[in-house]
Formats: sequence, C-alpha cells, structure tokens
Amino acid sequence: MININWRKVGIFAGGAVLGIVGVKLLSGRDAKKVYTHCTAAALRAKDYIVDQATILQENCADIYEEAKKINEDRAAEEKEKEIDDEPKGIEDKSGPKTETDEEDEKMNK
Repeated sequence: MININWRKVGIFAGGAVLGIVGVKLLSGRDAKKVYTHCTAAALRAKDYIVDQATILQENCADIYEEAKKINEDRAAEEKEKEIDDEPKGIEDKSGPKTETDEEDEKMNK
C-alpha cells in the first residue's frame, strides 16, 4: 500500500490556498488604493528631494564663486605687497651729470 504523508499534503494545500487568497487580496480595490497612495507619496518624496538637490547645487555654485573671488582678491593683495616691499635704498644715479661728477670720472681714469 502507498504510504501518504498527510502532513506534507496539508502544508502544500495550505500554501496553495494562501497563495490564491493572497492574489485576490493584492488585486482587490482596497489594495489598489493603498498602492496608489504609496506611489503618490513616493512621487512627492522624489519631487522634494529633487528640489532640495537643486537648491543645494545653487548654493554650492554661489559658494564656489565667492571662494574664487576671495582667492583673486588675496592674490592681488599679495602682488601689491611684493611691489611695495621692493628695496627703497637703491636709487637711480643716472640723472644729469654735474661738474663734480665729471671731475670724479677724470680722476678715476
């Protein structure tokens, strides 16, 4: 005689019944309303995130431009300091010659 394991048959039948009932529940009107509301909430969240990302990008662009301006100003100030820091003790003596300059040149020859 065939030995049937009724426990396994019961588990299989219960799974089949739950599957059929689950499909009916998931495809019902109420379930579709829940899916629609969840999808609408996800779309609202997506729009909010996109808006926040746009604001963040605009702020980052502003910060970048201000930082570039600060660095340009700093470089200009350093260039001015370099020009101002040149030694002032060296004077140009190539001006018009005086009589004493001519006499000094004759003596040095």
